[in-house]
Amino acid sequence: MITVQNLSKAYGTKTVLSAVSAGFPPGCVTSVIGPNGAGKSTLLMLMARLSEPSSGDIFFDGKPVKGIPTSEYAKRVATLRQSSDFNMRLTVGELVAFGRFPYSRGVINDNDRRVIDESIEFLSLEPLRNAYIDEISGGQRQMAFLAMTIAQQTPVLLLDEPLNNLDMKHAVQIMHALRRLCDEQGRTVVLVIHDINFAANYSDHILALKGGQIRFNGPSGETITEALLHDLYDLDFEILSSERGCVCDYFTPRSGV
Repeated sequence: MITVQNLSKAYGTKTVLSAVSAGFPPGCVTSVIGPNGAGKSTLLMLMARLSEPSSGDIFFDGKPVKGIPTSEYAKRVATLRQSSDFNMRLTVGELVAFGRFPYSRGVINDNDRRVIDESIEFLSLEPLRNAYIDEISGGQRQMAFLAMTIAQQTPVLLLDEPLNNLDMKHAVQIMHALRRLCDEQGRTVVLVIHDINFAANYSDHILALKGGQIRFNGPSGETITEALLHDLYDLDFEILSSERGCVCDYFTPRSGV
């Protein structure tokens, strides 16, 4: 569905992404992982067309995205940025309605209202519909922005660190919602994530970046290994498995690390 080929990005003499080629399996959750400065958010912003590559190409259904009008691309790919720049005083319901702009151009019809209602219900935000964004918790706010992204009704969602600064409960709620989007609606989710345990337990696919290059790329069951994670993060890992999933333990480094 969405692929990148020889994608590079440089700022002056500094290259932050170098010749990255990858595909993102449709109907799956792909987690983009790696240490700080690896180029993860850069890759996502290039795919979202919020930044221009220095070289290389991005394709959607085999067609170069640079040939797709911006208004049409917004109906195919929705993006949730790491920091939202909304400074207007809006209710949760009004914020979610912004997700319909590619279709409504500001004139909401009955179908838009139905999609807004479904998006709010999907994340159990009905009790907060009339609450103002600046008066709810950070976790609730993040859920509201995710509902706005869901309301855009695109086959692909790009999420840049959606768990940033969230407590455990809200992080679980968001990852569970992303899993449901894939399993119940067939959507494709690509997210940048730092919590390796959420990535390991909720993702179908893992793309690992380090130094602006792909370190490994493949199904989570094949890539979440102690050796690969050690190489990626320069930390010792022990992977503990149970019926509920796995824990990637890096909390207590061995002596000498």
